[in-house]
Amino acid sequence: MSDTSPTTQASRFDWRGLVLPIGFVLVWYAVTALNLVNTRLIVPPQGVLTTAARELAEPSYYLGIALSLWRDLSGFAIGALIGVAVGALIGTSRLADKLLGPTFHTARQISLFAWLPLLSAIVGTGDLSKVIFIAFSAFYPVVLGTLEGVRGVSLAHAEVARVYGFTRSQLFFKLVLPAASPQIIGGLRLGLIYAWLATIGAEYLLVNDGHGIGNIVFKGRMAFNIELILFGLISIGLVGNVFNRLADKAERRLLRWRPAPT
Repeated sequence: MSDTSPTTQASRFDWRGLVLPIGFVLVWYAVTALNLVNTRLIVPPQGVLTTAARELAEPSYYLGIALSLWRDLSGFAIGALIGVAVGALIGTSRLADKLLGPTFHTARQISLFAWLPLLSAIVGTGDLSKVIFIAFSAFYPVVLGTLEGVRGVSLAHAEVARVYGFTRSQLFFKLVLPAASPQIIGGLRLGLIYAWLATIGAEYLLVNDGHGIGNIVFKGRMAFNIELILFGLISIGLVGNVFNRLADKAERRLLRWRPAPT
């Protein structure tokens, strides 16, 4: 019998996902080689490869990735910790819901990028403003995921816990948090995606030291270097894809205690 367990299926790479990118590159190469488009705007793929080889040979490229990852993970950690705390507080306390809920739901309607002028005016355009902006971006989805999970805990389960004499802390840590963990982890995963998008946006719009993966696109735009812009976009997408895969593996590992769906 073949092994068709969820773990084996998840670890098996599906090559069908490469069909569209490979087809796109072939069409891209064909239209530029036959001069069917303006090659100053739609550059040949070999030009992007040349630019990639040059950039990959520069130590500053890897320094930029390291700085982007540091900003991303720092902001995500701050936003996630505060988000879980706020979501759990609003979800378990009627008073907190009345006091904090309206302000939270109003503030999350404001576009995240609308905060950038205020941040840059208060703390400048350095790493601090970038990390705060990234934390904001991760905060909202984590709060919503935690809030949904906490409010989804069955009242019947809570009553059983009270019958067994659970204290308030035991009720929260032994019942509420474990029962809400799927939604909390889902919110954390979404927060990680939002944090990466915010990292690129902050580096592009809050240019300061010129380092970071988002600054590659900025430098390409300033020099009207289409090859460099495309290389930056590919780098951003690949790093984001790695983040997504790692988050998927972490989610499966953390939730492996759940029974498999029938």
